[in-house]
Amino acid sequence: MLSSIGIPGLILILTIALVIFGPKKLPEIGKAAGETLKEFKNSARDLTDEVKDKPSDQKNN
Repeated sequence: MLSSIGIPGLILILTIALVIFGPKKLPEIGKAAGETLKEFKNSARDLTDEVKDKPSDQKNN
């Protein structure tokens, strides 16, 4: 996803975010986004593990 944006596009996005949110708020937003992504990945991993742990008998019923 980020590979299609390129370095100039990424710099432009970060500059716009800095102007909109300011230097004090930007680290807080980044931390919140990181924690949300981490929680989402853990939930997705739990769901896939749950599906893998289901017995194969239930698929035939």
